[in-house]
Amino acid sequence: MTLRARLTLCFVTASLALAGTPVLAQKKAATPPPPAESTPPVEKPAPYDDRLSRLSEILGSVHYLRMLCGEKQSNWRASMQTLIDSETANEPKRRERMTAAFNRGYRSFASVHTVCTPTARAAEEAYRAEGATLAAEIAARYGN
Repeated sequence: MTLRARLTLCFVTASLALAGTPVLAQKKAATPPPPAESTPPVEKPAPYDDRLSRLSEILGSVHYLRMLCGEKQSNWRASMQTLIDSETANEPKRRERMTAAFNRGYRSFASVHTVCTPTARAAEEAYRAEGATLAAEIAARYGN
């Protein structure tokens, strides 16, 4: 799946959840067994890693704020997991960076907002819009 498709899937899934439309689950693709004797792959940063890190923070923030404001089941974390799985195959350090960015976004709002307020709702809306714009920019510039 191309980067453009993954980012589109991430935000389409989340957008559908916002609209109350059920989202179809996808089966995880089977991963082939690793070669018998292989050296660990060299991790090369992607040219869009900084933007992807920001997108990860945004997804963490939106996930926290949506749950805080009463969303029963958030698809934001699942969307992030799909993105991590597809972007960081065999790259544990990159996976750690993206996970840390998601958690940083989550914790940054958890440390400030303990109840849903109009400010929290406004922040969620602004971050969701920023995330959609960022995903579109990454896909347009770096998508296959």
